[in-house]
Amino acid sequence: MARNEDTVAIAEAWNHGFGFIKTSIVKTAVELEIPDILQNHGTPISLPDLSSAVGCPTDRLHRVMRFLAHHGIFKRTGEGGPVCYAQTPISRSLTRDKLGPFVLLQGAVCVPNGCITAETLRTAKRPGVELSGSDGLYEDPVFYTKVFREAMASHARLTTTAVIENYREGFDGVRSLVDVGGSQGMALGMLVKAFPRIRGICLDLPEVVARASPLEGVEFVAGSMFESVPKADVVMLMFVLHNWSDKECVEILKRCKEAVPVGTGKVIIVDAILDEDGGGDEFTGARLGLDVTMMAVTFEGKERTYDEWAYILNEAGFRKHVVKNIKALEFVIEAYP
Repeated sequence: MARNEDTVAIAEAWNHGFGFIKTSIVKTAVELEIPDILQNHGTPISLPDLSSAVGCPTDRLHRVMRFLAHHGIFKRTGEGGPVCYAQTPISRSLTRDKLGPFVLLQGAVCVPNGCITAETLRTAKRPGVELSGSDGLYEDPVFYTKVFREAMASHARLTTTAVIENYREGFDGVRSLVDVGGSQGMALGMLVKAFPRIRGICLDLPEVVARASPLEGVEFVAGSMFESVPKADVVMLMFVLHNWSDKECVEILKRCKEAVPVGTGKVIIVDAILDEDGGGDEFTGARLGLDVTMMAVTFEGKERTYDEWAYILNEAGFRKHVVKNIKALEFVIEAYP
């Protein structure tokens, strides 16, 4: 699929936007003395052995090392066998007898709150903000209005534009669409405008829906996606499932599957798909950056590989799924009940 200049520019902007995350994760690796461990080990070290050496859960350390290997800090080895990590010229310079202490100083000054640290990686306690609940960001009007809502709206605008431009056939014959976790209707409003025959239903928590302004062609419904989803031809989940654990995603997907007609309906998931094999496209670095961001600000959220998506879709009972490339950070996954 051809890439235009706008797509490349957006990808580069995403990568630059995650620059502070890279600084944070490099600092964390130095805190954990990973460069020194590799130096002393002498040969590539397996992920379980590294996990034991630094005292971090394997799954979380894997996500950190995956990100750092993509950026050339470490080297991933073990094709066809156990995943191992080896030194690079950069990692050799990050030991405690070289630039490691300087990186720790730089990180202490420059890395913002809410990023991953050695302590949070070891304890699995996130340093970030609460994304929901009675004491969460919805109770903080300044943060909600000026930071989170505007960020989500801009992200939705960008991705929905890619959906409209590169996935038009996906809405052929669709008369009704539920946007689950659709916030104040940014994405759904754009879709209804682009496809006027569609009746839009925006489902979100009562405290979110209460702040929504009226949108032509959009009905706002207060509720919980864990309990029930309004019936429609199509149910869409945009940037929703990456907030939740596999178990919770399966429950959400089951409610969505119940809401669409068997044989003609589908569930559309708009989310990132990670490539762990070093391939991918110009958005690969941004997707990995988003993954470690999710680890910093959610309990169980993560970006998923294709196999991880297939697992939760199969567990939820979908008979098949198809991936569509929309030339954006996210993909469209069509799931059929």
